[in-house]
Amino acid sequence: MPENSIVESTPSPRTRATLAQDLRQLGVREGMTLIVHSSLKSLGWVSGGPVTVVEALCDVLTEEGTLIMPTQTLHLSDPAEWRNPPVPREWWQAIYDSMPVFHPEITPSYKMGVIVETFRTWPGTLRSNHPHVSFAACGRHARYLTERHERDYGLGEGSPLARLYELDGWTLLLGVGFDSCTALHLAEYRAAGGREIEMGCPLYENGQRIWGAYRDIDVNSSVFPEIASEFARSSEVLTGPVGSAPATLAPVKPLIDFATGWYTRKRGESASS
Repeated sequence: MPENSIVESTPSPRTRATLAQDLRQLGVREGMTLIVHSSLKSLGWVSGGPVTVVEALCDVLTEEGTLIMPTQTLHLSDPAEWRNPPVPREWWQAIYDSMPVFHPEITPSYKMGVIVETFRTWPGTLRSNHPHVSFAACGRHARYLTERHERDYGLGEGSPLARLYELDGWTLLLGVGFDSCTALHLAEYRAAGGREIEMGCPLYENGQRIWGAYRDIDVNSSVFPEIASEFARSSEVLTGPVGSAPATLAPVKPLIDFATGWYTRKRGESASS
């Protein structure tokens, strides 16, 4: 959306103070461990842009809280698997030979949004070391969330998502739907029957750059809205506006437990049919 359209559709400027007020009204509280997915333009015209949004989140959580965001880098993957857009086959070898290895401190996230990119370089923010599905975190539990991120099954038990579950974290969706809720991938791993795949990426091995691989499962977020809709019928999901954006706040542990049961049931039905 062009900026003039955002200005015209915003009744008053969104500021650090007004966004913080809206977040508190929604249910965000001091000391929470909060994973955030966001769309800046959905908030309306924000004075200060993404910096203001991160400041408002930190103001509400305080130093006792922890803010976490996914900083994925799926462009550092096998070009043979690229679909949007694909690249010519004759390019593949050059890409295999030249693609840089993921580096937590310098590699930008890919298609994650300007709020995420602002937070990735925020003072005090730490980032997990996974070539495709890293997370950035700042605050009380940042080191615990990010320091041991296993390469295999990167959104499973050895990931920041499992640590978020242990910490009774919450997920906040700002202007985006549950199809953006990364935490739900943990349920895909916990439910038996996920399809095993191999992911390729550049890695360092014994000080040398190589084209390597790791094990994972094939994840799919297209069913997340259906899962979340069923979950909301029986559990606490808080909704309301933050700026101009529709926002949703949900507790991670009961959400993942529900989704794990949902996947287990669906996969069982599929296997028996």
